[in-house]
Amino acid sequence: MTTPSFLDLDDGRRIAYRHTAGAGSLLVFLPGYLSDMEGGKATALFAWAQKVGRACLLLDYSGCGRSAGDFADGTLSRWRDEVVAVIDHVIGARSDERVVLVGSSMGGWLMLIVARALGDRCAAMVGIAAAPDFTDWGFDPEQKSQLEAGETIFEDNDYGYPPAPTHPGFWRDGQANRQLDATIPVICPVVLLQGQRDSEVPWETALRLMSALGSDDVQLVLVKDADHRMSREQDVARLLTTIAQLLDRLD
Repeated sequence: MTTPSFLDLDDGRRIAYRHTAGAGSLLVFLPGYLSDMEGGKATALFAWAQKVGRACLLLDYSGCGRSAGDFADGTLSRWRDEVVAVIDHVIGARSDERVVLVGSSMGGWLMLIVARALGDRCAAMVGIAAAPDFTDWGFDPEQKSQLEAGETIFEDNDYGYPPAPTHPGFWRDGQANRQLDATIPVICPVVLLQGQRDSEVPWETALRLMSALGSDDVQLVLVKDADHRMSREQDVARLLTTIAQLLDRLD
């Protein structure tokens, strides 16, 4: 892995990223909620890209990983703007360079919002247990009432980490950025990888996303024994093969 670089935004946010130059469309990995660019799937993708000579970008959202800021201030809209800013920064004057978004869990929701912002520059997308609209289907009425009232809620997880916070600002912004109730105006090849033993994102969500996408070029790969993280050796191998095949189509 390369040493992180940093992009200073106009409002003082300092965003950490790693970029390796290479051929073809720029691969951009979008981590999940409370995750960062040090995760196993992100680092595997970056190492693969370096090995085969493909352009790749990893980054930490503000308040996550090595980026400055308070996680409580994070929202999908805020992180979308950061992702687009870092993409524009590394692409520079190459305004015609296209981007392949790879989103994990919440990153799979964020990639839909980033794709809207990129427009024709988005060449393809790969979702890994994508979790669009989880502020809607992921909380019960009591939790939603607490969040609407401005309370932060905490939820236990299956991974041995401290309870995960959901802040009211993130929840409200998520509700404003729901994607599944109307056609998503993104016309590009899409591959969705989804485990059927995912205890966090019901695998039927992938079917809803497939239906909502405006593109007709959408593939859904259901893996019967895979969980939400999809980070086993065979899951990562499947991800890299999927991306390699997608890039071959785009070249």
